[in-house]
Amino acid sequence: MVSVNQLAVEFGGFSLFNDVSFLVNPKDKLGLAGKNGAGKSTLLKILAGIQSPTRGVVSIPKDIKIGYLPQHMKHDDTGTVWEEVEKAFGELKVLETEIEDLNLQLAERTDYESESYLDLIHKLTEKNDRLSLLGGGNYASDIEITLKGLGFERTDFERLTSEFSGGWRMRIQLAKILLQKPDVFLLDEPTNHLDIESIQWFEDFLKGYGGAVVLVSHDRAFLDNITKRTIEIQMGKIYDYKASYTEYLKLREERREQQLAAYRNQQKLIEDTEKFIERFRYQATKAVQVQSRIKQLEKIERIEVDEFDNSSLRIKFPPAPHSGSITIDGKGVSKSYGSLDVLKDVDYTIERGEKVAFIGRNGEGKTTMARMIMSEIDFTGSLKLGHQVKIGYFAQNQADLLDENLTILETIDHVAVGDIRLKIRDLLGAFMFSGEAVEKKVSVLSGGERTRLAMVKLLLEPVNLLVLDEPTNHLDIRSKELLKQAVKDFEGTVVVVSHDREFLDGLVDKVYEFRNKQMKEHLGGIYEFLERKKLESLRELEAQSSNKNAKVEKVDDAKKTASKLSYEERKEISRKHKKAQQLVEKCEEEVAAIELLIEELDEQMQDVANASDPDFVKKYQEVNASLEAKMQEWEDLHEELGNMEELKQQLD
Repeated sequence: MVSVNQLAVEFGGFSLFNDVSFLVNPKDKLGLAGKNGAGKSTLLKILAGIQSPTRGVVSIPKDIKIGYLPQHMKHDDTGTVWEEVEKAFGELKVLETEIEDLNLQLAERTDYESESYLDLIHKLTEKNDRLSLLGGGNYASDIEITLKGLGFERTDFERLTSEFSGGWRMRIQLAKILLQKPDVFLLDEPTNHLDIESIQWFEDFLKGYGGAVVLVSHDRAFLDNITKRTIEIQMGKIYDYKASYTEYLKLREERREQQLAAYRNQQKLIEDTEKFIERFRYQATKAVQVQSRIKQLEKIERIEVDEFDNSSLRIKFPPAPHSGSITIDGKGVSKSYGSLDVLKDVDYTIERGEKVAFIGRNGEGKTTMARMIMSEIDFTGSLKLGHQVKIGYFAQNQADLLDENLTILETIDHVAVGDIRLKIRDLLGAFMFSGEAVEKKVSVLSGGERTRLAMVKLLLEPVNLLVLDEPTNHLDIRSKELLKQAVKDFEGTVVVVSHDREFLDGLVDKVYEFRNKQMKEHLGGIYEFLERKKLESLRELEAQSSNKNAKVEKVDDAKKTASKLSYEERKEISRKHKKAQQLVEKCEEEVAAIELLIEELDEQMQDVANASDPDFVKKYQEVNASLEAKMQEWEDLHEELGNMEELKQQLD
């Protein structure tokens, strides 16, 4: 579907990519891996057509629609949330207007047999077919489902987009892309501005989506739950793994071990050959053998070992000063912004040594509570810190408090004490400040770089209560793992506001859920909490469904008359039920056969000659289209079978 052939990208004398080739197949769920600066975002921009490569070709069929979400974007929208998202249906709305115009023309005509009248009918049929393909005119429910899934309330729909923060406006753009239903999603760090509930909804959406997904993310759980293929970018080359991110890490380590073994064998061969040449270089009787060995040495293609950073750097917070048994004690805590209540009469206690997570949808009060603990904002009620509690606080605004006149190295050197001073450069390297970069002034750093530097600084300050507000947003996976281990080893108390499940897993032993102006305590880890929430959501859904059925005074006719049906009528229902079962089974066999054919074609498509052959590509697209049609047929048959089974159960 998307073919990348011999791609090269160069900046000055630096080569980012060199002769990179791969194929994105329909329905691929593909994650891009590699350290920061490896070129993941650049590759997405090239696939999106925003940036041109130095050399090479990216081939995308004209009828393939690309949906690209960059990591950072400029917002120029001026309407309401609903109006902005509704733009996703631009083509559909044009079609609706054209169909309405054609219907008006037909209503005014009486020359039913004329060629022009038949042309109008033909155009109308084409427009209606296209409208059906795009999902018809019932898109309002799709907009509502998507916006609510991404965390918006109904009351937000008519608010101006300019009233929302950058993170929420990013969600609006994401909603537009999802509703456009592109053939290929290109997503660059899409979860940075989503809370856990929105991420889970987004995961379910992508897992069930029929198109392809190419994803860059530092959220390991998100990658594992979605991707089935991982392309690693390493030193200008790519390595393609048919595996999720965690499985790819294992396979990558195996590859490196194989490379090391081959490298050692080759080095031994080279060493022995060079010794032979050196020993017999000046002996005439060995001249032929020496020249032969020299040529052999020149022809050897040197094996390169991937430069993986496997350093065993382990960072630690300074020992936590002793404090009282109660770290935070809140009684009747409330916070309002004007007439809007964010938190109301909240009671909670956090004891010394506990590691807790603040979880909930954005806007429910997580960061507000963190700022109240820091005494940064006013509130009503009582919020007391325990005896000798000293807080280390990390939030986005911490980056703004750094001294802009200092260099990166000086910033850390001023707070480092003890043995850690010997590892300052290693510590900075772990958070993506290496080499000459440590001499850069804070004043020239980007927002993300400042945030990472503030995190490094926090790691060096002796405290007994850590309050971390979204600490992983600008960290790569390795940096997050280092920070997570440091927080796990920390002897004091920890409060983490985060949506990163992988970071929280195994780190916290208690979860406070923020919802409906309250804090609800859940004992256990993050995945135990999420599992319980999923069950609760299902119960709520069932309860809502029952209430809805009670309100609607409508009784199924089949239930009414089931006891009155004759033997022949019951027999006819059983016959139809059996027929529906057979049709579903037959359709499933046909789907399996088409999927098997697609797997064979996928392998053939790896051949560049096939990927550039129009006839082969056309066949490939036709087979995939037939699978979609057959899946739709299966869904229809399955729904009919479900109805028949329900009716049959009522009769039994």
